[in-house]
Amino acid sequence: MKREKKRNLQALAFVLPGLLILGFFVYYPLFMNIVYSLQSFTLSDTARKWVGLSNYQHLLSDKVILVSLRNNILYAVISIVFQVGLGLVIAAVLEDVAFKKVSPVLRSIYFIPTIISMTVVCLLFDFVYNPQMGLLNSFLELVGLGDFTRIWLGSKKTAMYSVIAVSQWQSVGYIVMLFIVAIQKIPDDLYEAAKVDGAGKLTRFFYITVPQVQQMFFVTMILTVVGAFTVFNEPYILTGGGPGTATMVLSLHMYQTGFVKNNMGYASTIAMLIFVITAVLSSVQFFTYGTDKEGRA
Repeated sequence: MKREKKRNLQALAFVLPGLLILGFFVYYPLFMNIVYSLQSFTLSDTARKWVGLSNYQHLLSDKVILVSLRNNILYAVISIVFQVGLGLVIAAVLEDVAFKKVSPVLRSIYFIPTIISMTVVCLLFDFVYNPQMGLLNSFLELVGLGDFTRIWLGSKKTAMYSVIAVSQWQSVGYIVMLFIVAIQKIPDDLYEAAKVDGAGKLTRFFYITVPQVQQMFFVTMILTVVGAFTVFNEPYILTGGGPGTATMVLSLHMYQTGFVKNNMGYASTIAMLIFVITAVLSSVQFFTYGTDKEGRA
């Protein structure tokens, strides 16, 4: 009994620091944000007025919230197609025998944008999208497609898609590397048997690669969707949510509400909405693929 008690105390000594860090930096701020979402106050006002659920009632009638949600959903859908879908295709191509010799170089090329600061990436694409001297319009004119030149970040029709494209360019390399790791774990015997049966590369991709990386597919999909609902840097740096509210997203709306309009209570309410959305998506991923066949975590 004494040895068991000693082992329990030793285990608690190892676990306790992590629990304290989680409690102080995660759960306590989350609890306080719930409290703040039920209050009305500003950064300079120390007296907080209790307003109950009025902030949540305002959330339901906030037109900017609807625009932000639509943009976040659009962000998520496009990210799934290009980051997850295209990332899987690129990973499969890089792991093909025909590309084995140049695969390390290509991996580095795809992964380099991931390690670049998003601020630097946004400033780079701000120059690319420049309507007068930008690389994109200059390239379109050079190849005889001058009619397709646009004020990419200044038009409501193209601004959101232009912002989303920045994330796809930077993030696809990370997803590719995750899929490469998953593909490398697939036994070569499966591919060899498929070759003997006369299966082509496309057949092997859809009937061997895709099923074997299914778990990684959904993990990357959840990571991508959660990232799409918490995106901030790209719209903030490139457009500031404009023109109008064309590129407004939830996190940017929360920031402007709290630090520009100085309505911290309502900003906390928007933060709770973001938390609920991301928590639900994370829970779906955990309960779907976070347990083994016997139902154990």
